[in-house]
Amino acid sequence: MLPWLPPHSNTSFEQLDGHQSLIFTEFCAPTFNAPKTVKMYKVDPLLDQSTEKAVEARRSAEAARKARIFNTRLRVMGLDTDALNQQVQEKKQQQNLEKQRDKAFGTLRKYQDESLLQRDISQKEKIKAVHQDLSQYWAAQQRDADLKCGLKGAFKITVPEGELGPASMQIFQGEGAGLDQTRREQVKRTEKDLRAQMDDNKRKHTGDKHREMLANRELVHQDLRGVQQAALKEEWRKAERVALSDYNQALAAERAEHLKEQRRAEERENLAEMWHTVTSDMMTECADAADIDPGGGRAPQVLSDRWKGMSPEQLSAIHREREQQRLDRQRQLNAEKMSDTAWDFQLLKMSREAQEEERSAAELRRQQRIEVDRVNMELAREQQAHQEYLNKKLYTNKPTKEYFNQFNTSSR
Repeated sequence: MLPWLPPHSNTSFEQLDGHQSLIFTEFCAPTFNAPKTVKMYKVDPLLDQSTEKAVEARRSAEAARKARIFNTRLRVMGLDTDALNQQVQEKKQQQNLEKQRDKAFGTLRKYQDESLLQRDISQKEKIKAVHQDLSQYWAAQQRDADLKCGLKGAFKITVPEGELGPASMQIFQGEGAGLDQTRREQVKRTEKDLRAQMDDNKRKHTGDKHREMLANRELVHQDLRGVQQAALKEEWRKAERVALSDYNQALAAERAEHLKEQRRAEERENLAEMWHTVTSDMMTECADAADIDPGGGRAPQVLSDRWKGMSPEQLSAIHREREQQRLDRQRQLNAEKMSDTAWDFQLLKMSREAQEEERSAAELRRQQRIEVDRVNMELAREQQAHQEYLNKKLYTNKPTKEYFNQFNTSSR
């Protein structure tokens, strides 16, 4: 991979120490009344390993593709089973790797969470222990430390006091007076402060206990109120269920009484209808009840619900009309039968003529097939003789396998 070249530069290549080096000359832009300057650079091109690997991978893939395409034993039209199986195996391996990676990440996350939790717990315990130790130190050791303080760790001067100046003085006149009294007062103040701290701690502890007791008492009161409210709600539900039951019983009694009254009314209506039916003209078979004369010169009408049947005169007229219809139908059937017989004779004649024409056409087609077969035999003999002439006399130099192998030698 060649490095970037600046514009307007004269570039040249040379081989140095077995490595390809790049030398280019840069001409600076000339200015007015100024000589043209020339700068020489020597740059070694950087080797891009990723580009070389990509090129090598493409070459390997192309070689494998050519080997797969030009292998006639393993090649299948439209489907490469080996490549598909390989893709399936690669997919399964990738899925297994992803599952293992997710499982490892989950285990690591769980371990880190447990470690953080354990570290927080240990840190809290350490802080608690430090606070406890500090309280014990303040309570037990502070008094002894104040009494034993003195000047034990002070720096001792070996130079005689007569040779020291004012700046080296440590104790001035009147400074050491009442030092013991001051220390005792300091000890007393310290003890007083410690007692005050202890009293504050006790008061805080007592206040916390009191607040906790009040909170527990409030929780107990809340639980009691909840139990009382639940009991009241249960009593209300019981009263509501009793009232609803009484209301439903009243509705059921009212509905039962309404149904009884409805059944009594239906029985009365049914009895009245039965009595009317029994005493009506239909049950007494009165024929005159069906005939009604509307008047005004109109034809008499018949009530269908009261009609009891026809008279003998009406029946005889119906029989005569039916016999006349039967005779007419018989004459019509005889005429149709004669017509069908004539048509059958005509169809038989036409079918015989068609069969005769079909036999004539079949004989003609047979003669034509015989003539066509004879002509085809002559043409086949002529073609065979011509083919023998081409194979044995004209085309005697056959192409070899190398002639065909020179085609399609690449995949492009």
